[in-house]
Amino acid sequence: MLLRLSRRQLILAMPALAQLQQTPLQTIGPFYPADRPTDQDADLSVVKGKPGRAKGQLLYVTGRVMDHKGEPVRGARVEVWQCNAAGKYRHPGDTHDAPLDPNFEGFGVIATDKDGRYRFKTIKPGAYPVSKTAWRPPHIHFDVTGKQTRIITQLYFPNEPLNEKDGLFKETRRREALVAKIVGPEKNMEPEAKIAVWDIVLNRG
Repeated sequence: MLLRLSRRQLILAMPALAQLQQTPLQTIGPFYPADRPTDQDADLSVVKGKPGRAKGQLLYVTGRVMDHKGEPVRGARVEVWQCNAAGKYRHPGDTHDAPLDPNFEGFGVIATDKDGRYRFKTIKPGAYPVSKTAWRPPHIHFDVTGKQTRIITQLYFPNEPLNEKDGLFKETRRREALVAKIVGPEKNMEPEAKIAVWDIVLNRG
């Protein structure tokens, strides 16, 4: 007798085929904020109480936080930190001689919505030296905490020459999963802005 399975039964019978792999882990780095700024919302491009805007390419970073089944992780805590457009972190340990930006503190934190979505407004970070001969490519640090899983990772940008010269990036398996997709602005955004689209997968949500 021929056994006929529905599409749902086939998916349940082969769960491995439907599972997503967790976003690769990355180091927290030496410049996690020593003192968190009081301005901790989703807009890193301005500092509350100051009239100016951060220098650099205006950037919206958005995506979904999902579990291994592709289901949205609601209420996940998404924390980001980064250097400014000149490649300088607001951190006492950063000895790079690039200037600080008084309108950029480089830190934000939000929770994902009911669909697992997050969105930050920021500027594209610059590259910075880690030795006399090596530079880190532009990247944004992420610390994502779901209901059962926490990961620390980094978002990278496409077509950056420094990506393939960076030891941390090159040594990462599935490093393509760390590279955001860059698209143009939506109608309600500033015309000069770009959007970095990047989904994050947690093992157990």
